[in-house]
Order: sequence, then C-alpha cells, then structure tokens
Amino acid sequence: MQRVCFLLKVRQDRIAEYRERHAAVWPRMLEALTATGWRNYSLFLREDGLLVGYLETEDFEAAHAAMEATEVNARWQAEMGPFFESPDGALPDRAMRPLTEVFHLA
Repeated sequence: MQRVCFLLKVRQDRIAEYRERHAAVWPRMLEALTATGWRNYSLFLREDGLLVGYLETEDFEAAHAAMEATEVNARWQAEMGPFFESPDGALPDRAMRPLTEVFHLA
C-alpha cells in the first residue's frame, strides 16, 4: 500500500466556500474515488489556505489516472479549480505533486 501526501494552496478569499463544498462532496465523486482505489483519503486545511492531502492506494499513478478518466472528476475539477492558487493554472488534480516520505512509524 502506498501512502501519498501532497500540498496545494486554497485562495484566502475562497477558504470558507471550499470548506462548505467539502462538507457536501457529491455522492458520485465519493463513489468514483472509492472505485478507482483511493483509500483513507483526507484533506487538512490550515487557516492561511495551505491544504494537505493524504491517501493510501495500491498504485498512485494508476488510481490518479483512473480518477482523471471519470466524467464526475472532470466536472468536480472544473468547479474546484478557481479555489486554488496555481502558478501554471493547472487544475488541482494535475497540480498534485506527492511529497517524498522520509519517515514512517510502523
């Protein structure tokens, strides 16, 4: 099982709405995440907009690609894109860059 952690930055003026959206994630989006192998997926948001994501999956590249291929993900990413600061304008799922794990207490 791979443990994957990534960072993104939510725009300061959109933090409250970002929290609201994630209090009511679309059921089809939740189903797609589960079906494509995303497990134990969590998002943590700091008051300045720093977003930390964590998930577990058998194969992150495969799970990410499978999720990218879903219609519901395309709609979700299009709606959520404006919530993020992205220097190159990439949608959030394309801006995810997994961090390198340097320690794990088993």
